[in-house]
Amino acid sequence: MNPDLDGAFDAIAEVSPLVNCITNAVTVNDVANAALFWGGLPVMSDDENDVVDMVAGADGLLLNMGTTDEQGVETMLAAGRSAMDHDVPIVLDPVGVGATPARDETAGRLTTDLDIAVINGNYGEITALAGETADVRGVESVGDYSEIARDATAVAADTGAVVVASGATDVVATADRAFEIEAGHELMGQFVGTGCMQGVTQAVFAGAVTDTLDAVLAGTLAYGRAGERAAAGAYGDFEGPASYRTAFLDAIAGLDAAEAAPDEERITELH
Repeated sequence: MNPDLDGAFDAIAEVSPLVNCITNAVTVNDVANAALFWGGLPVMSDDENDVVDMVAGADGLLLNMGTTDEQGVETMLAAGRSAMDHDVPIVLDPVGVGATPARDETAGRLTTDLDIAVINGNYGEITALAGETADVRGVESVGDYSEIARDATAVAADTGAVVVASGATDVVATADRAFEIEAGHELMGQFVGTGCMQGVTQAVFAGAVTDTLDAVLAGTLAYGRAGERAAAGAYGDFEGPASYRTAFLDAIAGLDAAEAAPDEERITELH
């Protein structure tokens, strides 16, 4: 099966979803540009005096834990409560969960206190959220995760969110369904920021597409297809990971539903 890419791209074009991103300092520019290039409107308010009102008028909220401090957690919680009050979907990127107890505690507070619509993490982060042993070094998943679909489903059942576990094969899960998505290219893992950009991709799609699972399936497939199209040279030649990064951003900006649609089905429902 493949998702309704035409419907998703049309919805984004119609809504131009405003997405407030509380994100990490390392990749903030790439996150903003990815949101803009998909057709969204990024804003990076992270002041507690401002963000509550900003989120009240937004279509999506991204919470990225990459460089969060104690005050940042309180700001995320305030922004999240505003999102809940105004039916704004919240996307959580639990960067580095499993690497330190502090990050585990932060993720626990956010998933307990907020109604998270989408959790977008790598295999290690999702495994750690499931309470299983994960090998996370810094923010990188370096272990072997043969039960990732089971663990993603467990996190979805525990939180009520649609869960994305990104890796060589992406896994998308709800409490009772799980899918594998074959899309993307190995070059996407050779520069910093692809996980963060995938997180804001979920926020843009969830901010425009009514059904969250449909939004996540479309967003995950489109994101992988952008990586493939860039690697194929459809957006210019590149010499290595740095110039590939530019081609990848161009692919996000230039991709439409027809180009995002693969020649064969890329999504397999596991259960």
